[in-house]
Amino acid sequence: MRTNIVHEGADELSYEIRGIVRVAERLQGLGVDIVWENIGDPVAKGESVPEWIKDIVAETMRDDASFGYSPTKGVTAARDFIAAERFRESGVILRPEDILFFNGLGDAISIVYTYLRRSARVMGPCPAYPTHSSAEAAHAGAPHITYTLDPRNGWYPDIEDIRNKVRYNPAVAGILIINPDNPTGMVYPLSVLEEIVAIAREYGLFLVSDETYAMLSHGSEKMMPLYEVIGDDVPAIVMRGLSKEVPWPGSRCGWIEVYNKDRDPVFVRYIKTLVDAKMLEVCSTTLPQMALPRILGDARFAEHVRSRADKYLRKADIACAAFSDIPGTLAPRPESSFYYSLVFEDGILNDTQTLPIADAAIRAYVEEETRNVTPDKRFVLYLMAATGVCVVPLSGFNTDLPGFRMTLLEPDEEKFKTTVGDISDAIRNYIASA
Repeated sequence: MRTNIVHEGADELSYEIRGIVRVAERLQGLGVDIVWENIGDPVAKGESVPEWIKDIVAETMRDDASFGYSPTKGVTAARDFIAAERFRESGVILRPEDILFFNGLGDAISIVYTYLRRSARVMGPCPAYPTHSSAEAAHAGAPHITYTLDPRNGWYPDIEDIRNKVRYNPAVAGILIINPDNPTGMVYPLSVLEEIVAIAREYGLFLVSDETYAMLSHGSEKMMPLYEVIGDDVPAIVMRGLSKEVPWPGSRCGWIEVYNKDRDPVFVRYIKTLVDAKMLEVCSTTLPQMALPRILGDARFAEHVRSRADKYLRKADIACAAFSDIPGTLAPRPESSFYYSLVFEDGILNDTQTLPIADAAIRAYVEEETRNVTPDKRFVLYLMAATGVCVVPLSGFNTDLPGFRMTLLEPDEEKFKTTVGDISDAIRNYIASA
C-alpha cells in the first residue's frame, strides 16, 4: 500500500488462552477427546447459574428500558448501588459519577490503555494476563514493562524489582495490580499492597487494580480491595465486573471505579478522556447494568459466591496434592479464583522430550506443530495430543518462566481428579523421556 496502515503495536497483540484452541480443534478432528482447561468460563465448563439469578434477568428483560440506551457512564441505579456498597463495606466515599461502565473489562482495558499518552507506561505483573499486557504494549508500540511474581515465594511480587523499575524508568506512569491474580491465583498481602501504594505516592504514579475475582478468594490470605489501602491521595482505577462472580461472562458487563481523581489535574484530564471515548460509543449494554443491583444486592448472593469459592478450594487442594511433589517443578497453591499455574525449573524442559502417541496422524501433526515453539508450549501440545487435556503454556502470559496454567472449574470432582492425575503422570513421563 502507498501508506503503511499497520499499527506500531500490532505485533504485541497475543491471546494464547484462545490461540491454543486452533490446535485443540484440529486434534478433535483427528479423534482426540479434548478436556478444556484453557479458558476461565464457568458456564461453558458446566457450572449452573442459580434459578433466582435467571429469574432476575428474565424479569429485568421484561422492562422496555432494558432494550434502550443507557446513560454514557452507566445506569444510574447501578452506579448508585456500587457507590453505596463501597461505603457500606469500608466507609470509602465513591461518587456515582466516578463509575464508568464498559462492555466487559476487555473493553475497559482497551480504552484505559489506548487513551494514555503513548510515552506513558503502565507496569504490570509477570506472568501477565494477556489482555492487559497486549493492550498496554500495543498502545506504546513496545514490549510491556513488567515486575516479577516469584513462584518460589508464593507468587508474591518482588517489591525491589518494582521500585527499581519505577526509579530508573521515568516513562512509568502507573502500576497495574491484578488482585486476585490471573494466572497464578495469588492474593496480594496487605503489606505488599501498602508498599506498592507507597511507591506510587513517592513517585507520583497512578494505580490500576483489576479485581475481577475479588469475591472468589478461598485461601488464608484475605483479599484486600485497593480502595481500602490507597488513602485519600493516590489516584487509582479499580476494575470490577459480572463475568466471573455471578458468573455471567456473556453479559460483557464491567466497570471502573475512579478514586482520588481530583488529587492531580493530569489524572482528571485523563479520566475525562475515558468518559469522552465512551461517549463516542454512546453507552454499554443496558440489560446487565439494570439487573446488577438486584443480583449483587440479593441476600442469596454472598452465600452463592462463598459456596463456589469453597468448591475451588477443594479442587485447589486436589491439584496441589497431585503436583506438589513432582521433581523439577514449582506449583504454589492458589489462594483465590479458579486458576492453577505450574512452573518447570530451569533446564527441565528440552526439545527432545515427548509423550507416547499411538495414532500416527496425531503424532505427525504434533511433531509439525512443535517446531520452533517455546519449551512449555511443546509440552502443552504433547500433553493435549496424548491425554486430551488442553491447558495454556505459561509463556503465553508474557513470561520467560516455562510452565502452564489450568483452571479449577470442572464441576465433577472425580473427573477433576482424573484430569490432574493425567497431567501429573504426563509431566513425570515427559521429563523422564529426555
